[in-house]
Amino acid sequence: MVIPDYQSVMLPLLRYARDSREHRIHDAVESLAKEFGLSEGERKELLPSGQQAVFKNRVGWASTYLKKAGLLNSGKKGYFTITQKGLDILKENHTSIDVDFLKRYEEFNKFYNGDKQIVIDKPGILSIECIERKEDLDPEEFLEIAYQKLHTELVSEVLSTIKKCSANFFESLVIDVLTKMGYGGSRSDAGKAVGKSHDGGIDGIIKEDRLGLDVIYIQAKRWEGTVARPEIQKFAGALIGKKAKKGVFITTSSFSKEAIEYADLTENIVLIDGEMLARLMIEYDVGVSKVKFYDIKKMDTDYFEDGVI
Repeated sequence: MVIPDYQSVMLPLLRYARDSREHRIHDAVESLAKEFGLSEGERKELLPSGQQAVFKNRVGWASTYLKKAGLLNSGKKGYFTITQKGLDILKENHTSIDVDFLKRYEEFNKFYNGDKQIVIDKPGILSIECIERKEDLDPEEFLEIAYQKLHTELVSEVLSTIKKCSANFFESLVIDVLTKMGYGGSRSDAGKAVGKSHDGGIDGIIKEDRLGLDVIYIQAKRWEGTVARPEIQKFAGALIGKKAKKGVFITTSSFSKEAIEYADLTENIVLIDGEMLARLMIEYDVGVSKVKFYDIKKMDTDYFEDGVI
């Protein structure tokens, strides 16, 4: 089934705590996963960042919203209890609880009205507006998906620009990426090791590390169509001719399935297609710059552990 959104989790979570005992959020996640009939795969499905399970995150946000409305109380680290207000709501036998329902509470509105939504209205542009949240995503998920969307758009933009660059600039770009990744020794050393070819790409041998204990043979081509297996076979032959043990084939396009399979068989050739090259540029800050940095923090409950009465 589809993993329930955080608003759909609110009432089941409140019911879970109706015995007025102190409950662990971890136990609540497990119990609610069973109640919703989630498969093992659905329970383990991660957020775009890969840092946390989607369902666990949604239960966490449902808990946060219920606490802000005064229906749940925070206990010691990772625990919660129901409040009298929460018990009174359960007696009313509601069929669901959502954000609109919680707006009846002044303390929740103070929290919610300060919750700003990020809207992507143009490629690469974020506008922050204090508007009604209509999505079923919790705030953390929304931020992560917005980030991933911006990242994907940037990858596309960078790749499109790479394809328009001259052969000389492409050569310099590849050297910059490799040196930022720690290959080739200094930028000067890498530049000398990589020479121009006659096909608008570059070929050369570059140090694997700053000490030059091993070398890597590089072939990079600005390519429009898919790079097929014969090209990789030629590259493998070039490795033998150079007596090189390792090779990297870089292209601005993509590789055919047969080319990828052949490279896997050689075990000494790494393929970098246009999308991966663009992602490496972004990761190592080649041709991109940071515009803004948002430092998202969470409360350190360990700090308050001895002080909570």
